[in-house]
Amino acid sequence: MVARTDQTTDPDLQEQLLQARRGTAFFARKLNELTDAGLDADSLLPGWTRRHIVSHIGYNARAIARLVEWAATGIETPMYPSPEARDHEITFGATLSPTALRNLFDHSAVHLNVEWRDLPADAWHHKVRTIQGRVVPATETVWMRTREVWIHAVDLNSGATFHDIPTPVLEHLLHDITGAWKTRGTDHGLLITTTSTDLTLGDTTTDNPTVITGSLPAVAQWAAGRGHTCVTATQDGTPLAEVPAAPKWI
Repeated sequence: MVARTDQTTDPDLQEQLLQARRGTAFFARKLNELTDAGLDADSLLPGWTRRHIVSHIGYNARAIARLVEWAATGIETPMYPSPEARDHEITFGATLSPTALRNLFDHSAVHLNVEWRDLPADAWHHKVRTIQGRVVPATETVWMRTREVWIHAVDLNSGATFHDIPTPVLEHLLHDITGAWKTRGTDHGLLITTTSTDLTLGDTTTDNPTVITGSLPAVAQWAAGRGHTCVTATQDGTPLAEVPAAPKWI
């Protein structure tokens, strides 16, 4: 039997799908390294155990799959009925047995992958709506999933770091985050520079900005609200005593 492949032939989209699938595989590896008892330990997110992370990633795949189904059929299928329903789902999932929780991740990831694979090439441009109310083409679902699996693999608190995330994903992440800041007007006076990729983002119009500097993984970690290890902050060339917290992203 001939293996079924993605219907899209767009090389950029195929590369994006590859990064999402690699992120899913990476998350799966970090999850499989945990014992069942280890799922009860704290994650790197305040108030969430590792169980909450796995639950979120599982139900997130189902929610994104609903958007892909929307693009395929034209029948509106929102990610969640409401933000409250999303939160309840995550809380409920965190109470599942270890086997059920692992199955939730595995089965939901396969389901989403099949929805992506079988989406006709022209349907990738059909518009859907995210939980934040943004109207986007179905292609956006790939990035939505990519950032979730890579970042939350780190949040599992089982040894993964932002250095494990591929450079293209980190660069996309920084553009995504700084773009959100700009839209909200919270990037004023804040400039980001990376030492490893010579990337500069943020407010380039201010005469005396606060400059956040570090390697690409370190700066992405800071921008995503995951701490400021190996990041420095300066203003007018003078080091600041403390690195400011990054503005809210999502």
